[in-house]
Amino acid sequence: MPKKPKTSEPPSERILVERVQTGVRLEKRLLKVLKGLAEYHDMTLGDLLEGIVLHAFDGRHPFSAETRQRITDLKRIYKLDLDSSASHRLMEKVEETKPRQKSKRLRRKVKRRPKGRTSLSLL
Repeated sequence: MPKKPKTSEPPSERILVERVQTGVRLEKRLLKVLKGLAEYHDMTLGDLLEGIVLHAFDGRHPFSAETRQRITDLKRIYKLDLDSSASHRLMEKVEETKPRQKSKRLRRKVKRRPKGRTSLSLL
């Protein structure tokens, strides 16, 4: 059952929106901090991200002093040592993969037809 959003606005002030599922990739420890923060505030990760982005678009800081302290605690717990100066320098770690072996089915010898004969020959 989805959580009801916490809001201080009366129902008449709420805005109906259409949300879409997305497959965003994030740095692992950063995601852990965001999930921890969302859980602490009893909200979904999507709601937290929407709030952060909307505040950023308005040039406003999205977090109170208390929440910033909670973020500092979560960063320490999850060993997140990144800050805003890292934002344009992050590169994804590429794992080396071994060449795949052909399956037994693909390794079997294929019977070849004698030259000059096709399955469509009428003679």
